[in-house]
Amino acid sequence: MLGYVQPAFAAAGKTAKFLHVGTPGDLRAALHEQSWDAVLYIPGITTLPVQAAVKQISELGFDLPLIFVAGPTDGHGTQQAMETGARDVIDANRLEYLVPAVEREIREARHRADHRAALDMLNASEARFRALASNLPGMLFQLRRDADGTYKFLYVSEGCQKLFGFKQQELLVHASRLFDAFGAEERQNLEQALLSSAANGALLNWEGRTRGRTRHKWINLRSTPHRFEPGIIEWHGIATNISDSKENESELRSSRQQLAELSSHLEAVKEEERERISRDIHDELGSILVRLKIEVALLASKLPDTAENLRDKAYSIEGLLDQAMDTASRVARELRPGILKEFGLTAAIECQAEDFTQRFGIPCRVQCDEEAFEPDADTSLALFRIAQEALTNIAKHAHASLVFMRLRRERGNIVLEIQDNGCGILETDMQKPKSFGLRGIRERILSLSGSFLIVPAEHGGTHITLRVPERIGAAPPDEEKVQHDLF
Repeated sequence: MLGYVQPAFAAAGKTAKFLHVGTPGDLRAALHEQSWDAVLYIPGITTLPVQAAVKQISELGFDLPLIFVAGPTDGHGTQQAMETGARDVIDANRLEYLVPAVEREIREARHRADHRAALDMLNASEARFRALASNLPGMLFQLRRDADGTYKFLYVSEGCQKLFGFKQQELLVHASRLFDAFGAEERQNLEQALLSSAANGALLNWEGRTRGRTRHKWINLRSTPHRFEPGIIEWHGIATNISDSKENESELRSSRQQLAELSSHLEAVKEEERERISRDIHDELGSILVRLKIEVALLASKLPDTAENLRDKAYSIEGLLDQAMDTASRVARELRPGILKEFGLTAAIECQAEDFTQRFGIPCRVQCDEEAFEPDADTSLALFRIAQEALTNIAKHAHASLVFMRLRRERGNIVLEIQDNGCGILETDMQKPKSFGLRGIRERILSLSGSFLIVPAEHGGTHITLRVPERIGAAPPDEEKVQHDLF
C-alpha cells in the first residue's frame, strides 16, 4: 500500500519524507527523534492497532493529525478509526484526495497550535495581572457609564474588600455601593468629578472621605476616561487608601502653622527688644553724649590762650562725640525707626535709602506713588524690615553701583520693588542652607498673606517684587468693579 501513497504525493508535486513504523516502540522513537507533520495509518503494513496509535500520540503530547488510508475490506476499521480520533479517512482507490486532506489537516493542526500558544500567553498574562492586582495597595477597577447615565463595574480587584469592606461581587452587581460608601456631599462631588471627566476627557483624580462609625478613610480615585460608543464612557484606574498621607499632610500643615506662629512671636519679641534698645540708646546714651559734648565745650572755653594743644584736643574730642551721636542716632533709627511711626512707610523707606547711600556710597533712588496711603502698623513694619534686609544683602553680595526702589499701590495691594545692577543671584544661591535673609523675607511675606518673587533683572542684577494686602485680612477688590470705577 505504501508504494501507492508515495506516487500520489509525487503526482501532486509534493516532496514528502516517509518513515515506516510497525510497533509502539518504533512510533515512540520516531516521534522523539524529529518533528512530523502527519501520520498515515495504512492497514496491512503495521501490527499496531489504530486505537493504540492515536492513544500513544495523544499521551506523548503531540497534535499530529492521523489519516486512515482504507482499503476495500477495511470498513469496520474505518469506523473504529473515526471513533478513536482519526482526522480523516481516504479511500485507497481515490488517493488523489490524500494530498489535499493531508495539507488541510496540517493547516488545522498549526492553527490549533497557534491557538494553544495564544491561550497559554493569555493565561500567563492574566495570572501576572491577577498577581500584580492582588499585591497592589488598592483596588483596580473598570467602571462603565452607559448612555442613560447608569454606572456598572466591569472589573474589580481583590483590594475591594480591604478598601471598602465589601466583596468584589457586591460591587460588580451594584455599582451604587461605591457611591453609598461616601457621605451625601462627598458622593455629589464624586458624581460631579465623573461627569466632568467624561465631558472633557480629562484625568479623574478625586479624593473623598468614606463614611464610618469610627475611623474614616480617605480614598483617591485616579483614572483616564475612554470613550467608546456615543454616550458610553469607561474608566480604567485604581482606588487607593490615602488616609496616612492625609494625616501626615494635616500634621505637616499644623506643624507649619505652629512654626509660623512661633516665627511671628519671635519677630514680635525681637521688635520689642529692638524698641527697648533703641529707646535706651536714644534717651540714655544720647543724653550722655550730649552732656559730654557740653562739658567738653565748656572745658575748651576755659582753657588759657597758651594751651593751644589742649584746645585742639578738646575740639577733636568734640568732633568724635558728634560722630558718636550720629552713629547712635543711625543705630536707633535702624533698630526702631521713629520716622515710621511719626511719618509713615514712605518717609521711612526714603530715610532708609538715604542712610544706605551715605553708609555704603551706593546711590539708592526711591519712587513712591503720589497718592497717599498708609497700611497698618504690622504691614508697614514688615515692609520696612524687608527693605532693610534687601539693602543689606545688596551691600554684602551684589557688588552693585545703583539701587532702585519703588513703592506703589495696586488693586488693594502694596507692591514694593527693589532692583540693583549687580552680579545677580542664581537659583542655587536661593537654595543655600544658610540663606536666612531670603528665608526671613519669605516668612514675613507669608505671614502677611502676600507673594514674593525674585528674578534676574532685565539688564543684569536682581529684581525683587513683594506684594501684600494693604490691610491684613482684606481681600483685593473685584477686578470688574475696578474697571467700572475707572470708566
